[in-house]
Amino acid sequence: MMLKLQNIILEMIAKGDTLANTATRMCIEAETLVPDAICSVLTVDGAGIIHPLAGPSLPASYSAALDGIKPGPSAGSCGTATYLRSEVTVTDIESDSRWAEYKHLALPLGLRACWSSPILDATGEPVGTFAFYYRECRGPTELEREIVRQCVHLCAIALEREQRMEAHKLRAFTDALTGLPNRAAFNAALGALDCGAPGDWALLIIDLDNLKVANDTFGHHAGDCLLKIAGDRIAVAAAPNATFRIGGDEFAAVLRSPASLGDLDGAAEQILAALAEPAECGDHVIVPRATIGGATLSLGDRVAERVRQNADFALYHAKETGRGGFVRYWPGLGTNITRRLGEIRDVDAALRDHRIDAYYQPVVRLDTREIVGLEALCRMRIGDRVISAADFQEATKDAHVAVAMTERMMALVAADVRAWLDMGIPFQHVGINVSSADMQGGMLDRLLAAAFEKEKVPLHHVILEVTETVYMGEGDRLVQRAVEALRAKGLRVALDDFGTGYASLTHLLTVPVDILKIDKSFIARLAPGDASMAIVEGLIQIAGKLDMRVIAEGIETEDQARELQSAGCLLGQGYLFSEAVNREATTALLLRGAQQPAGFPGQKAGNVKSPPRRISR
Repeated sequence: MMLKLQNIILEMIAKGDTLANTATRMCIEAETLVPDAICSVLTVDGAGIIHPLAGPSLPASYSAALDGIKPGPSAGSCGTATYLRSEVTVTDIESDSRWAEYKHLALPLGLRACWSSPILDATGEPVGTFAFYYRECRGPTELEREIVRQCVHLCAIALEREQRMEAHKLRAFTDALTGLPNRAAFNAALGALDCGAPGDWALLIIDLDNLKVANDTFGHHAGDCLLKIAGDRIAVAAAPNATFRIGGDEFAAVLRSPASLGDLDGAAEQILAALAEPAECGDHVIVPRATIGGATLSLGDRVAERVRQNADFALYHAKETGRGGFVRYWPGLGTNITRRLGEIRDVDAALRDHRIDAYYQPVVRLDTREIVGLEALCRMRIGDRVISAADFQEATKDAHVAVAMTERMMALVAADVRAWLDMGIPFQHVGINVSSADMQGGMLDRLLAAAFEKEKVPLHHVILEVTETVYMGEGDRLVQRAVEALRAKGLRVALDDFGTGYASLTHLLTVPVDILKIDKSFIARLAPGDASMAIVEGLIQIAGKLDMRVIAEGIETEDQARELQSAGCLLGQGYLFSEAVNREATTALLLRGAQQPAGFPGQKAGNVKSPPRRISR
């Protein structure tokens, strides 16, 4: 009989049955062997608190009443056995002082005696108890002692396995660095959330913006320290809501408290404020910076994954529009970002397949129509079609794509300039458009040097073109400092599309640029007496006094060219002269119409060649 009990329980343990099922089956088998005994198994947690595990013949209300009992010298049979780490036999519950506080629970059920044995782990610490209740006042028999010895041993095996499983689960669901629940725990938590009540919960995704900078600047030890501190601060700021570390630099908070749900912006701001305090990471002081995207369970969100996706969309938008803040998801945001992500995938594929190419539009002297420079423009080939950058501009808002495209364009342009110089063409300069991502990444000067030094092209042939919106927009001081640093190294910088962004003449007093490019929107309206004419004339005069050269963009007619010349503008570009063309057509243009360096506007004109024929594609 004992062998049968052992085999049943050991098989259940081996097959991974639950601890509760195993303990319940053990009680049933023990009660079969001792028909007048009522069996109970309790557990003891790490804090020493008792919890019911199995008691199939006891009322559920009785077992529930034992939950939370603290072991002690007068804590019934089981609590006392746990406290003493030895078996306790109470032959009369009604009169035994150890049952004084609990006999009112047992006696109405007809329980008159209780014999309890502690279950100890390998270190001798109590992890549970195995007890027999009797309906008469008596103690255990020798047979019952043997049965209980076997049951206690089997319980110890089952509990040890459960502890190992719990420890493994804890490791599997805990981030080792921060101690927070990890992505697996996050996924499990999301899967358990009810999506039936809109507004019942919300999700914040927190991205640590400066982890990479900390790693690159101070080393990974500092980065790990930053993650630990950030995790602690987010968890405290988000409490009582659950916080998770879900990626290298990403955290998440599942908001369920009424206060947080009632003020999602406030909950996010509380986290940002907590992170903003300087953190001591070894010998370095780092200020954690984060961006947050959030979404609330809404009508139509049938699964939690939709809310997570919406929060990701909001985070993506927050990082694109200005890091360091919070964006809440709104309907339609996902459509815009999905379109952008599609464009990003297209451009990524084009970069991998070498389908990103450089086209060039000439910059000419308006008086002689000689080519004095070029503007390099990005094009993407899809089959037989050539797509302009305007058709995939959403992709260029992604920092990684923007930097990769700039790197590719610099390599292409440097190779082309080298070829033209080797052909003996009196090449002067080429303008390359750069984005705020290029400026803020701190890699622009190294990208330039790597590309042009490889082809042995001096950097005085390069003009960096920065749009007014980039220059004066988000993170403007960072961009301005980057421009100042580049000019200090001898590079020339052009302010592109002037008039489309902030269009303030006061900016020209502080903007450290060499060339001002007037946007085509002004040029398109040029006519005697038109307000645009007065503005253009004023810009040309101011730029001249500030020692800036002026290039008019988007010239399409001879009338516009004449008006610009009469206003004192020397240089221009536009379809009147040539649209952007590939390198072969550009080579032909340069061979026919490149100006000799001595004839650059403002210098003595040398031999002037015949104006180049307009090329259109």
